[in-house]
Amino acid sequence: MIRLATDVGGTFTDLVGYDERTGEIFTAKSLTTVHDQSEGVLSAIDLAERKDGLSTRDVIFFAHGGTTVINAITERKGVKTALVTTAGFRDVLEIGRGNRPDLYNLQFKSPEPFVPRSLRFEVRERMNARGRVLTPIDLGDIEPIIRECRARKVEAVAVIFLHSYVNPEHEIACAKALAEALPDVTICASHAVSRQWREYERSNTAVLNAYVQPIIKRYFARLERALTERDLSCPYYAMQSNGGISTFDQAQMSPLTLVESGPAGGVAGAARIGAVLGQRQVLSLDVGGTTAKCSLIHDNSPTLDSEYKLEHSRIAPGYPVQVPVVDIVEIGAGGGSIARIDERGALRVGPESAGSTPGPACYGRGGDKPTLSDALLTLGIFDPASFAGGQMQLDKEKAAAAIATVTKPLGLSVEEAALAIVEIAHASMINALKLVTVQRGHDPRDAAFVISGGAGPALAARLGRDLGVRMTVVPPHPGIFSAWGMLAAEPRADFRSTWFSPLEPEAISNLKRRFDELKREAVAYFAKGDAAEIRYVCRVEARYRGQEHGVFALFDMEDDAESFAERFHAAHERAYTFRLPNSPVEITMIHLEAVLHGPVIAIPKLDDAGRSLEVAFKGHRDVYFGGTTGWVSCPVYERGRLPSLERIAGPLIVEEATATSLVVGGQELEVSEEGLLLIRECDGRSV
Repeated sequence: MIRLATDVGGTFTDLVGYDERTGEIFTAKSLTTVHDQSEGVLSAIDLAERKDGLSTRDVIFFAHGGTTVINAITERKGVKTALVTTAGFRDVLEIGRGNRPDLYNLQFKSPEPFVPRSLRFEVRERMNARGRVLTPIDLGDIEPIIRECRARKVEAVAVIFLHSYVNPEHEIACAKALAEALPDVTICASHAVSRQWREYERSNTAVLNAYVQPIIKRYFARLERALTERDLSCPYYAMQSNGGISTFDQAQMSPLTLVESGPAGGVAGAARIGAVLGQRQVLSLDVGGTTAKCSLIHDNSPTLDSEYKLEHSRIAPGYPVQVPVVDIVEIGAGGGSIARIDERGALRVGPESAGSTPGPACYGRGGDKPTLSDALLTLGIFDPASFAGGQMQLDKEKAAAAIATVTKPLGLSVEEAALAIVEIAHASMINALKLVTVQRGHDPRDAAFVISGGAGPALAARLGRDLGVRMTVVPPHPGIFSAWGMLAAEPRADFRSTWFSPLEPEAISNLKRRFDELKREAVAYFAKGDAAEIRYVCRVEARYRGQEHGVFALFDMEDDAESFAERFHAAHERAYTFRLPNSPVEITMIHLEAVLHGPVIAIPKLDDAGRSLEVAFKGHRDVYFGGTTGWVSCPVYERGRLPSLERIAGPLIVEEATATSLVVGGQELEVSEEGLLLIRECDGRSV
């Protein structure tokens, strides 16, 4: 009775299995196969079979997350896609919002749309904002579109009509006609993906969903076929960007919900750790091979980004999509991030990564550029012999040679340059962590800090100290924690729809009726019957009259207009630091979060038999801390043999198969009853 999860990252493909009968954990880590990610998944399964004795015939649950969708979009490797829209609105996709985030850049250009103008077609039809037909659809306009799609070998068509989120009648008719005429082409109608207003955002959502849908269908079919050949026949689930899971069939209908699939697994895992520790607020950071991703969790529930944008940056508006995505800040600072001297002579780290091929110089696979992993090895934090559980021998000489390429311009020794690389990556991560806390109006000192990823625990203690968090926590199997988190996730669906009304007693009654309808949709979605145990959270987006955007506030089915108004005022004040209690309030959107109760990975208490500091002690290793401290001899412990509730003063190193944790001087390490590594300041201050 094994539950299995795999996560495909930019550098490694991770696997975690959990035997519900015995509590045994199976783990594996293989290099990601970029040309076909399913090969890396199978390699990880093979490794777990050889190393831990995993039996695929005993697997009853398989969850999968990865970068298939995000890679197809960012690398522009989706299928040739066409767009069919209301006459006169062909260029909405290109006009966008007309905003310029890089205000003083006179050479600024809007992002290139994913559908060229030659493949954007118009159909005569029109609905008004209340869903009433103004101009009936002219299906005759579709015939030349069909001929052009055939001639241009289009593989997917997105259909987006004005105000179809209110009344999808015309979209349904158009999509049906296209599907009958083009049976081998994917047809994606916008109302099936998003029922929210704002034509530009909805157009982007429908187009990107169509753009990747054939890709994910082919990938899942290939993966299912390969798994079945390995006697792994069970329900298959995909990790969604909202922190929950869905079946492969459900995910293929809305593949855009997988856009942040892998990182969301780590957030789900951090939420599970927070629940075990009884912490209401958790700050999560996952430092992988290519990127570092952070998020904030409240009351065991990930925070969703209501305005998620792909490829958004300070100078680029990105591509907005209307799918529920965990609020994640991602930066190009991971173990494989390359250090370089820029044109001004300054040291930079990332966003370019060495990836899995050739990888950091220390991997000995042909890489010759210095990376964060090379720096951590040079500083003595990583052990070249025990890295990745001894599966991969690291080459310290090649790491030092790579770092030496940046030492001369900086006038530093190899050790000093390595420390500088770590410090720059550290500063980038601090900035990212402040984006999801301080800049969102949250104090990191109120949060427990859960850090994971292959490189994360090596940086954890310093990051936690600089943020002043309540405690720093290194979870179990940190180097493959996103896969572990997928076993902590439950089936989830989010239902959002635009709904306009002034906030008044009659609107509250209608809201309750509408939420009841959405709950029935949720029951149908999960297909488990009326007796299914489903947890619901209702949220309503509202705004002060005259505002463009609103904020979400929790809605209780017992609310009246006054009680919800107070909750909205409080939410608005948290977001914007002010409230207008005498201004009229308008409702703009409703959101139902539905989570189907399901089994999650257990975190049992440790059996301390055979565990002790003496047994766990592996020797000493010199670590370079720089400044007047220089090299320090640090005791090294094996995590799997450390006893619970014992406190050890730093500096020290804790090693395990998937990560290495460093505790710095002035801190102490405690292993919780559940085996979590807790790092605090020795004087009792929060870390």
